[in-house]
Amino acid sequence: MVKLRLMRMGRRHAPTYRIVAIDSRMRRDGRFLEIVGHYNPRTEGEPEIVVKDDRVKYWLGVGAQPSETVRSLFRRSGLLSRMDQERKDAFLREALERRSIEEQQAAEAPQADPEGGQSRE
Repeated sequence: MVKLRLMRMGRRHAPTYRIVAIDSRMRRDGRFLEIVGHYNPRTEGEPEIVVKDDRVKYWLGVGAQPSETVRSLFRRSGLLSRMDQERKDAFLREALERRSIEEQQAAEAPQADPEGGQSRE
């Protein structure tokens, strides 16, 4: 199983982290599949969180599971809310398309005689 988790970098007492896609059986700083962002908790004011949105969406789409810490970083960076909004927009778009197709099919279908009888010619 692929996980999205933090990999510690930096020197002693001054950590920075990479957000990586990694096989769950690998050790914390072991061989990874891809770097999808980084996190620096030691910046002035707000911690620096940089995420490659398209790559994170790809990995989540193929079944990668983020760790709790990484999930909270995604939430803080706004990635999860953007993904939820995109999912809702896609659902609404599909519903509107289905509705318009159904309306077109209903308009093209032959009209039934309201009396239910055979039409005379």
